[in-house]
Amino acid sequence: MKIKNFMSLAAALSLSVVLASCGNDTANKETKTNDNKAAVEEKVDETEKKDEDTKVDDTADEAEEDKDTEEDDKTPSEDAVSVTMVTDFGGINDKSFNQSTYEGLQKADKDGTATFDYIESHKEDDYVPNLESALDSESDIILTVGYALFPATDEAAEENPEQNYVIIDNKNLNDRDNLLGVTFADHQNSFLVGYIAGMTSETNKVGFVGGQKSEVIDRFEYGYRAGVAQASKDKGEDIDVIVQYANSYSDQSAGKNIANKMYQDGADIIFHAAGGVGIGVIEAAKENDKWVIGVDRDQSDEAPDNMLVSTIKGVGEAVNSVIDEYAKGNFKAGDQEFTLADGDAVTIAYPTTNDLVSKETKDKVEEIRKDIVDGKIEVPENEEEAIEQGWIKGNK
Repeated sequence: MKIKNFMSLAAALSLSVVLASCGNDTANKETKTNDNKAAVEEKVDETEKKDEDTKVDDTADEAEEDKDTEEDDKTPSEDAVSVTMVTDFGGINDKSFNQSTYEGLQKADKDGTATFDYIESHKEDDYVPNLESALDSESDIILTVGYALFPATDEAAEENPEQNYVIIDNKNLNDRDNLLGVTFADHQNSFLVGYIAGMTSETNKVGFVGGQKSEVIDRFEYGYRAGVAQASKDKGEDIDVIVQYANSYSDQSAGKNIANKMYQDGADIIFHAAGGVGIGVIEAAKENDKWVIGVDRDQSDEAPDNMLVSTIKGVGEAVNSVIDEYAKGNFKAGDQEFTLADGDAVTIAYPTTNDLVSKETKDKVEEIRKDIVDGKIEVPENEEEAIEQGWIKGNK
């Protein structure tokens, strides 16, 4: 602006000179003309500069407005949901549902829908302090894995009403306003693998190894036993089921010892629902050259030649579903159950490494699956229901 004022003054002085010397010679006229021309050019340059400055200012304002508009258009779903996972003492490498949960969170992180960290529990006494540590992360969701964490999770939810909690494998039994219980109809796919075991067994004796007696493991046991009973009817032959619990989810040697004894006693197929204990069961199957049924995920990599089939608990899919709903602002406390009707959330998987299950049995399994979904076959979740529905006798 100083340049413009200066040039205006110069122009005025030039005009005074012109008026005072209008009788001078031609050379003076040329000088005057050149001075005026230069002054005009300077004015034009200054005007163009002013216009350019105005355009720059306008562009900056428009960019700021666009930025503001973009920020206004953002929805919660565009922001990654923060999650802190607390495992039970199976840990993230339990080759079961802790690992499936961890892998589900890894997928969400890769997809940009969530960020996460995790805290591993090594014993029951770790649950409460681990949940207290999880609060320090200030995550949107604290996710606990396994029914064994329910008492600690329920207490934490009560004491921290502003924090959202999700527990895998247990219902929100006390109706906390900030707790979602995610469960799976494990009895339904356990029925399917029980049927496969019964139809495939050559000794008509099969086994079940549980971790610890609980409502959750009851679903595996009695669903499995009901499936074996259905196979017994279809074969027209009695099939024995040996049941034993390891009272642990991490003692692999206990699982191996129990399985070895079952195989030695004539069982040729064992289904395990015991977390890390199941790794020992799988090792026993390989060493005895017998068959084993995996749980919660496709475990055929652990025993390519011995894995008959696996139940699939789509924990990863369930966790991602919860995250997506939270991002949309639809987080709701209460209970959510996944069943055979929910596709990969509850299903079974045959190994690609062997063809131990006959096509005839596989076809029949699909018929049974449909009948369960349609409600034509009722599957028990516990001993009482198994007896009432006629799948087992009262004395087992």
